[in-house]
Amino acid sequence: MDTVSLGGLTTSAQGLGCMGMSEGYGPTSWDDAIATVHRALDLGVTLIDTADAYAFGHNEVLVGRAIAGRRDQVQLATKTGIDRTGSDTWVLRGEAGYIKRACDASLLRLGVDHIDLYYLHRPPQTAEIEESVGAMAELVKEGKIGHIGLSEVNGELLRRASAVHPVAAVQSEYSIWSRDVETTVGDALRDLGVALVAYSPLGRGFLTGTVDVTALPASDARRRLPRFQTADNQAIADAIRALAQARDVAPAQLALAWVHARGARLGVPVVPIPGTKRVKWLEQNVAAAGIELTAEEVATLDGLAAQTVGGRY
Repeated sequence: MDTVSLGGLTTSAQGLGCMGMSEGYGPTSWDDAIATVHRALDLGVTLIDTADAYAFGHNEVLVGRAIAGRRDQVQLATKTGIDRTGSDTWVLRGEAGYIKRACDASLLRLGVDHIDLYYLHRPPQTAEIEESVGAMAELVKEGKIGHIGLSEVNGELLRRASAVHPVAAVQSEYSIWSRDVETTVGDALRDLGVALVAYSPLGRGFLTGTVDVTALPASDARRRLPRFQTADNQAIADAIRALAQARDVAPAQLALAWVHARGARLGVPVVPIPGTKRVKWLEQNVAAAGIELTAEEVATLDGLAAQTVGGRY
């Protein structure tokens, strides 16, 4: 696995998103999840991504158990700022006191003494971005975190945050059918030299062509997403499958290869963090890092975004 630099943090060119190991996409298995993390490390995938909001902290506990004894092989990323306690409505928090308490709680759940990359999970509703990043900067000074990240911010917020402390990475949804970041934050990423960490690079599984939307269990969050509630997007998955068959690769690998190649187009490092809870899909995803697309394939895949029907949420 090649490596890249996220604001001075050297990590694998592909990471592993862990949310689905605890919630969101149907039944989960603690044993399968830990086996998947272990296999990721064996294959050189060292950027392991979680958040305190994932299953109310369960995912951080799981990840902590999975990396126990192998901490030196991991660039550990987690997030804070989505407060799910107290009601069914999420509160996007960013007060300094909240962030510092949340960091201590994450360290405890993860069983580590520092977090390599600590993200503000969403633009805060309860504080200005400067207060939030200022608190994170103090955590850097205290040695509790190594680098600061933001998630789902636009260019203005990234510039304001970077004026307080350097930002190593912005994590946003980015895939063949989700390309908003190119226009909302792309210029700021380039100007400031901030990397993009791409979550849901496989369109929450849709771009793999393996998701039967009608068969998703009631516990699967995708049942509530607009893009999964219409048959109009099937043509996108079909087009990816056709290209993949011509290359004799899996559709997921083709979709991931597109994301891997975006760094040259965007002018910043781009690190996809496909999420999976099974070893076989992890191994397939890792193999995608070595696939090079032709100009014609890229042009065809680029055109699919315009065909997408429905919002991300």
